[in-house]
Amino acid sequence: MEQDTHFDSDDLSWDPAGEVAVTLADGASTVEGGPASGAVIVDGGTVTISAAGTYRLTGTLTDGQVLVATGEEDVVRIILDGVDLSNSAGSPFVVQSANEALVYLADGSTNSLQDAAGYADQAEDSPNAALYSLADLTIAGGGSLTVNGQYNDGIVSKDGLVLAAGNVTVNAADDGIRGKDYTVLLDGAYSVTAGGDGVKADNETDEDRGWLLVSGGTLAVSAGDDGVEAFSQLTVAGGTVTVDQSNEGLEAAHIAVSGGTVNVTATDDGVNASGGSSGTGTLAGGMGGGMGGGMGGGETVGDYSVDISGGTLTINSQGDGLDSNGNATISGGTVVVNGPSNDGNGALDVNGELAVTGGTVAAAGSAGMAVTPGSSSTQSGVQLTFGTAVAAGTTIQLADSGGNLVATFVAAKKTASVVYSSSAITAGEDYTVYTGGKAQVAAGLGNGTLDGARQQGSVTAGEYTAARGPGGR
Repeated sequence: MEQDTHFDSDDLSWDPAGEVAVTLADGASTVEGGPASGAVIVDGGTVTISAAGTYRLTGTLTDGQVLVATGEEDVVRIILDGVDLSNSAGSPFVVQSANEALVYLADGSTNSLQDAAGYADQAEDSPNAALYSLADLTIAGGGSLTVNGQYNDGIVSKDGLVLAAGNVTVNAADDGIRGKDYTVLLDGAYSVTAGGDGVKADNETDEDRGWLLVSGGTLAVSAGDDGVEAFSQLTVAGGTVTVDQSNEGLEAAHIAVSGGTVNVTATDDGVNASGGSSGTGTLAGGMGGGMGGGMGGGETVGDYSVDISGGTLTINSQGDGLDSNGNATISGGTVVVNGPSNDGNGALDVNGELAVTGGTVAAAGSAGMAVTPGSSSTQSGVQLTFGTAVAAGTTIQLADSGGNLVATFVAAKKTASVVYSSSAITAGEDYTVYTGGKAQVAAGLGNGTLDGARQQGSVTAGEYTAARGPGGR
């Protein structure tokens, strides 16, 4: 997907001799140097850039605006090198027209943008973010940027958006960072606090658009609605994504994790592939009869998918943990789900087929809506169903017939069912379940010993209770 963006690494190189220096000051902004200096017009608190070129901005406007209004084929590079820019009536930074705008954060610089709490211009297509672009937008550089979107959104591109580098903090009344055709995080550190969605790509009309990719860098999100959302495809191929507060953590029609580290906390579904916005117990007899499971109880199987092939995905959800309104596949990586305690949701919820062919899966939660790997799975697993839910913090361990530990899991919340699959599990073999003992885990899984553990029962690999069944027998 990276090759489908407007971004080119050559955009990050230029001849400093060609820079235009713009010093921002209330009522006294100045322009000097460079062949494009005549393309900068200062009118009171508004600084307008009207031609392609490289512009280095310094200084402060307590009530002003930087406006980019160039030809549709022009590429404009704006270097923020110690800029503090605010506007009392609207957006302080607007790209009205260009082919591409690059906002480059000068190494070592600290910059800030803050818009008005209410906008004077309320027209439908008017700016509604502290950094607003109608053209392709790239953010790069080694400096820092704080964006306060008091009115609505923080950073918006109504075209494509590439976050190539930078240390960026966004606080927004509604959405934090929003691209239309695509939103891509290549590198840098981005921290978003949003009243609405955290980071999104929302083109709902053009084919092959509305996608979001994280291939590097770090993204931390605290959102009042969805954490990271795309209309079509959401992919994490590298980097670190942490959603520490959200309604739904990751949401898109198609969600893929092939690398990196993803940690999601959600009051509803943790990972949701859909077309919407958004104490020690006793093991109850182990497995029910029959192979299979994994189907969504007769629900419609739509064109939605979750595909985990690498990386680490950790979910803590009050609703469904990993939820697909279509199919789901896990072929690599590590998936840990600390799902719901109530029986109205499940740690795994797949309307179609859940195919597990590799990786490690530990999905813990309630038993009433438990979904298990389907018949197309080539890697075996077990389902542990407790007659009495075990308390948060309980160590749950699994040993083979020779007494060798094959799994150690520590429950993050009250747990009645655990589905576990890994290459260490052999279909048809019996395994003994223990609670207690010693454990050293990261994200719930790790190593342990059976010192002090209590035997709870046994299970047979590959035998699952019926999907959405009551658990146990």
